[in-house]
Amino acid sequence: MTQENIIIFDTTLRDGEQSPGMSMNLEEKLLVAEALDAMGVDVIEAGFAQASNGDFEAVKAIAGRIKNAVVCSLARAKTGDIERAAEAIKPAKRGRIHTFMSTSDIHLKYQYRIDRDACLAMVRDSVTLARKFIDNVEWSAMDATRTDKDFLCKAVELAITCGATTVNIPDTVGYATPDDYGALIAHIKNSVPNIDKAVISTHCQNDLGLATANSLAAIRHGARQIECTINGIGERAGNTALEEVVMAIKTRHDMYPFATNIDTTHLTRISRLVQNITGAMVQVNKAIVGANAFAHESGIHQDGMLKHAGTYEIMTPESVGLSKSNLVLGKHSGRHAFRDRLTALGVEIGDNALEDAFSRFKDLADKKKEVYDEDILALLDSESRREDAIQLESLHITCGTVGPQTAMIALRIGGEVRRATVEGNGPIDATFNAIGALVPHAASLKLYQVSAITAGTDAQAEVNVRLETPIGQIVNGTGANIDTLVASALAYINALCKLQSLQARETLLPRHAG
Repeated sequence: MTQENIIIFDTTLRDGEQSPGMSMNLEEKLLVAEALDAMGVDVIEAGFAQASNGDFEAVKAIAGRIKNAVVCSLARAKTGDIERAAEAIKPAKRGRIHTFMSTSDIHLKYQYRIDRDACLAMVRDSVTLARKFIDNVEWSAMDATRTDKDFLCKAVELAITCGATTVNIPDTVGYATPDDYGALIAHIKNSVPNIDKAVISTHCQNDLGLATANSLAAIRHGARQIECTINGIGERAGNTALEEVVMAIKTRHDMYPFATNIDTTHLTRISRLVQNITGAMVQVNKAIVGANAFAHESGIHQDGMLKHAGTYEIMTPESVGLSKSNLVLGKHSGRHAFRDRLTALGVEIGDNALEDAFSRFKDLADKKKEVYDEDILALLDSESRREDAIQLESLHITCGTVGPQTAMIALRIGGEVRRATVEGNGPIDATFNAIGALVPHAASLKLYQVSAITAGTDAQAEVNVRLETPIGQIVNGTGANIDTLVASALAYINALCKLQSLQARETLLPRHAG
């Protein structure tokens, strides 16, 4: 029997990026978009084209690059927004305009200051206009879960009549519970006369920690699209986590007899990609992709695992892109074994890139007793920065109980090696001061975070930094190295490279009128 398919609509690049401090540049958005496409996401919400010139250019670039997924742009119920969205998605093989309007009385009274009749007029006009540009139109009833049910059904019916092919019922403020959200979806399915002409979609915020549960309740009552993000990032407490709903459907097929097009073996790698780009690290006990998701410390659990993995694991590590056992690669391993391991991790690179990565792997293996999958992925992340305009040549730190703490650093900037020796209030402060002396900037440090990629005292350190300029530009940088101070320098340099790229691009972008 053919299973019904659940459409996975990923909004990491739109709602996810709206989280404070999680802005991405064009290159980073393209990396995430291509990873989402390769994983099998059905719809990629690439941005909000009218929000800025940068967002418009990002949506347009993604639309021209994506091979399989539908590329979508968000638009308010305004003529300029919808026209801008239509222009941005023109290059897409398959595009979608996603327009929205609040329907709850509290939003209409205090935010829009209009009545219900005016709201319906805006729904009619916006959907009708969007449909003139493209057949694939999604309409959302913002704050649907706090909207009068009869009025919500009236608005949904009107949107479908005007040409919406998907109707989204968002829990915008994360207010719903699984029982009442499932009942709301069932009510819409049973009460809207033309609902068979559109797909019902969910978009659940996580303010009460119920976003995933609400989305799963919705598909049991008739919804067939789930809007979600990688790692659940998004406004306030975040969104439904893609990895959670997809693995819930896959693991509990008895409760959710549906299918998705997601290749779940990509989940761990894309989770890490989004972490590195945004600087938003998931907690170790995060479902599916957290560091402890497949870890067992309790003696009772270990005993059961040794006898049969199914005693304490409801899914396999391999199903989400992890290796079941430690990576058995070291300084004596050859290129063939290294390439095989990359293939098992779902990584494809060219011969030249393989040689560079293999050389860096051998350097790492000389310093570590064991090299884990996570080490390999971190190495590849750092490998992708070899062409950055600023490169760390050397770093020497003097620190300890007897001061002053001093950093002697050499950076290669535009092909020229520059050196500085600077003191600071501790080794990190000295390092960042030294980098600032060679690369002057006005940004301030808003986040400095260190975590170990793997276990053990010889583990690589992963450092995340966040910089903010006086005008509010925010960039995140990451760095990984067996030496925490080197990882810190790499992360800071990575953030500065992104900042330079962002500022150069904004200088070159044409200003959009309107």
